[in-house]
Amino acid sequence: MSKIMPFSSQLGLVLASGSSYRRSLLERLGLEFEVCPADLDETPLPGEVPHVVAQRLARDKARAIAPRFPNHLIIGSDQVATLDDITILGKPLTHANAVEQLGQLSGQRAFFYTAVCLFNSRTKMLREAMVPTVVEFRPLSRKTIDAYLHRERPYDCTGSAKIEGLGITLVRKVMSDDPSALIGLPLIALQDMLSVEGLYVF
Repeated sequence: MSKIMPFSSQLGLVLASGSSYRRSLLERLGLEFEVCPADLDETPLPGEVPHVVAQRLARDKARAIAPRFPNHLIIGSDQVATLDDITILGKPLTHANAVEQLGQLSGQRAFFYTAVCLFNSRTKMLREAMVPTVVEFRPLSRKTIDAYLHRERPYDCTGSAKIEGLGITLVRKVMSDDPSALIGLPLIALQDMLSVEGLYVF
């Protein structure tokens, strides 16, 4: 059971995401929370660079559901991947798109920007962090790509690889301050934010 300081004792915790990966990560903290996906247009704005897209969307997701949760700590998060800090690699959704995406990533270094935002809907205080992760992919043959995709079917994953699963075999190196960031929710940064708001894991 979490310990909550008096000034936050009536605040609930809400995850503004329908991602099963983020939900699973948040469950690791052992805190009670609700899930309410934010229905947003996630199209980048003109001229918006990848890490700024992730920051804006994390912030907008948390704020979007605030009217429904006026006395809550609301978690928004978003992840954007890129090879060149200009072009965004989204979720592939289909096998053909995933084949193309992993072909682009083969032998390359990709950057994953994972943003997290904690919005206190009572005080309107917003806290946010950005955790970059650099992933070096091994050279991938078409045979390897097809075999991997048929086994794991990561079509809802940015970058077309579940790093927490068999996707780890596709990479040579992962560099990040927070291993949970690449999966979709930076728990180290989030825990710091929750603690400042008076919500503790222990």
